[in-house]
Amino acid sequence: MTNLSICVFCGSQEGTDKRFAQLARELGTALAQESYQLVYGGAQIGIMGAVADAALQAGGKVIGVIPEALSNREVAHEGLTDLIITSDMHTRKKKMYSLADAFVALPGGMGTLEEIFEAATWTKLNMHESQKYKPVVLLDDRQFWDPLSEFIDLMVNSGFIASEHRNIVASSPSVKDALQLIKETTLGGMA
Repeated sequence: MTNLSICVFCGSQEGTDKRFAQLARELGTALAQESYQLVYGGAQIGIMGAVADAALQAGGKVIGVIPEALSNREVAHEGLTDLIITSDMHTRKKKMYSLADAFVALPGGMGTLEEIFEAATWTKLNMHESQKYKPVVLLDDRQFWDPLSEFIDLMVNSGFIASEHRNIVASSPSVKDALQLIKETTLGGMA
């Protein structure tokens, strides 16, 4: 089995639907069961805390990356395999991207949107340090990401995203499907 490192983008809030945190826990557990390393924003609160706690409880390796300015506000998770404190948000994202083979986005807010598009742009422009293709998978079984997927389709149809780059940001309704999609795009279907 090839061990992958999956960076999860998600909210530091829990949101209004309890299913968001449940989906985060399902993902964290599945990552650990697959022996995949979880890389995430380093907080112990919100959806971030839910995905990290589940991965840790299932015996997984979890690396948190948090800027010093947010380590108190987002309450840095103390129980991680490794907690990396960076000087700023840009350094945080660059470190998360460099540690990851692929990205999964759970529901979140503006920071999550920024991470999705920056990671996708880096993949499109071949800017990741490894110069490897790193997909972004939007995960939600409640259609949270449907409007974003439709907007990306509009950008493709309007000529602002080349059709060959559309699948850099893919959607998945389940954890199982998301991990299968990552296996197919990063390992050529080999697990």
